[in-house]
Amino acid sequence: MDSISAELLVTMATGAAGEAGRQLWAALSGLVRRRPDGGEAPEPVAGEAELVSLAEAPHDVARARALSEVLGLRAEQDPWFLAGLTRWHEQARRLETGQGDTSNTISGGTQNGPVLQGRDFSGITFNGPGPGGSR
Repeated sequence: MDSISAELLVTMATGAAGEAGRQLWAALSGLVRRRPDGGEAPEPVAGEAELVSLAEAPHDVARARALSEVLGLRAEQDPWFLAGLTRWHEQARRLETGQGDTSNTISGGTQNGPVLQGRDFSGITFNGPGPGGSR
C-alpha cells in the first residue's frame, strides 16, 4: 500500500474536502480506534494520539506526517488494519484536491454549449435546476 500523504490527511482534518472529507475523517478515526474483532479498543491504540494531535491542529503538516508514519507502521503489523486502511485510502484519494497541474485547450472550430476550464469541480449541472431547485 502507498503511504498516506500528509497533504491528504491535512485536507481531511481541516474539512477542506467538504462533507465527503468530513465523513472520511470520521471513518479514519473509527478505523484507528477499532480492534480487529470490531470492538472499541479499551486503551489508546497506535495512531490514536497522532489522530487527536492532528485534529487539534489540522493545518500542521508535521502532525500529519507523524500520523501517516504510524498508520503505515500499524498497517505493516496488522492485516485487518491494512485492509481497512487500504479501502479508506482508495476512497480518500478520489477527493484529493489542490495537487497537480491542469491544462485546458479548446480548438477545432465553433463550440456550442457550456465550457468550464479549471480543475476539481463538483456539484455542476447544465440546463437543470440550480441549488435549491430553481433557475
